[in-house]
Amino acid sequence: MPSPVLRALVTGASAGLGECFARRLADRGVDLVLVARREAPLRALADELPVDVEVLTADLADREDLAAVEERLARDEEPVDLLVNNAGFGAFGEVAGLDTDRLTEMVDVNVTALVRLTRAALPVLIERGRGGIINVGSTAGFQPNPHSAVYGASKAFVRSFTEAVHEELRGRPVHVMLLAPGVTATEFQSVAGVAEGAVPAVATMRAQPVVDAALNAFASGDAVCVPGLANRVSAFGSQLIPSAVTRRASDVLHRRYVGGA
Repeated sequence: MPSPVLRALVTGASAGLGECFARRLADRGVDLVLVARREAPLRALADELPVDVEVLTADLADREDLAAVEERLARDEEPVDLLVNNAGFGAFGEVAGLDTDRLTEMVDVNVTALVRLTRAALPVLIERGRGGIINVGSTAGFQPNPHSAVYGASKAFVRSFTEAVHEELRGRPVHVMLLAPGVTATEFQSVAGVAEGAVPAVATMRAQPVVDAALNAFASGDAVCVPGLANRVSAFGSQLIPSAVTRRASDVLHRRYVGGA
């Protein structure tokens, strides 16, 4: 890693990529602060890991809970060297048919919380001259996403924001990186309401290779990590194709996700 990481704070750590980040960081001897809404799986995970683990139960859509995580990032004692902004969720369907509060909560977690936690962590990281942030985006952030419009837009924000902050820190010992995975075998799909069988197994990565690729890319000082050759071709290739084409292709794909023709 760009500088030795002694303690990492991982959001959304109760399952999926967040849990995998916790396990792989613990394998590297990194102490942890685990953040998620569900306390029981966090406690169970903490009991399994061979490092010092602090459990911080918080709903990042709740401003008081979010403030508690911000305060933890800014704390001088037992400082956090690496923030993994992993918490997030999606919802599939037409905007006109999705619950307004659910869409707002998605923006609160995927965008607002990520920005506020990044802002909370950066001053102390810069002052100490070490560490960094991994912001978890998605290949969905590289093109418009009909039937997943708000989720895709939130990840486009994460992509733009993270690359911009990475550039702001050029030449400094603090590193910020975007992780943009494609479809990964986690509970994301069931929470988002993806139709069963809509995503072919061949197009799905497992969590551990995604996390290992992210940690290796972070150690190399990369600005962006898109794990998997097919995902890289899709993500970066979409930048060469007009959005009039990519949004049509995305529409066809996401209709399958919601069970459409």
